[in-house]
Amino acid sequence: MTDRERWIDRLEETGALQSGHFLLSSGRHSAQYIQCARVLERPVVAAEIGVALAEQLPGRIDRIAAPPLGALLIGYEVARTLGVPFLFPERGADSGLALRRGFAVASGEHIAIVEDVITTGRTTGELVDLLEGLGAKVTAVAAIVDRSIDHAVRGRPIVSVLRLAIPTYAAEDCPLCAAAPLTKPGSRPAVGGPT
Repeated sequence: MTDRERWIDRLEETGALQSGHFLLSSGRHSAQYIQCARVLERPVVAAEIGVALAEQLPGRIDRIAAPPLGALLIGYEVARTLGVPFLFPERGADSGLALRRGFAVASGEHIAIVEDVITTGRTTGELVDLLEGLGAKVTAVAAIVDRSIDHAVRGRPIVSVLRLAIPTYAAEDCPLCAAAPLTKPGSRPAVGGPT
């Protein structure tokens, strides 16, 4: 069994890889959704994924950052594996990401961002901008699942345990809309969609 087959099995056996008609936070529709919380609810598997991602991160890493909410567990597991500090931003009153709870970064600090799933890279890009605006150097981006088109965020290649090519559709072009009701999974409101 290949690593790819092993990770797909992990996602399927935990119910993390779901089929249906989903409204993504980007506002696009998809026939598949990855709910990584289902695979991360198993601490042994979360630790296994944390090790697999940590082993792929290039160069010097002083700290791990992960955006809320879905990436917090895997971000922490990667940081624990590497023995480096971990931080997470939160959304402020303006809906932008901000460091709170006393978190701070040092100028020149090398930070890797860890995500659960990257589709458009919008949130990851926001976190890159926040950290670099504070003087840090974002040296790597990692995800459990990379389902993006470019396989990079802000010019940084995404390292992942699994890369999946799952088509997405603009709402007006979605072939799924005629056949199945739309489900909005996840915790973040969709762009231009229901909350």
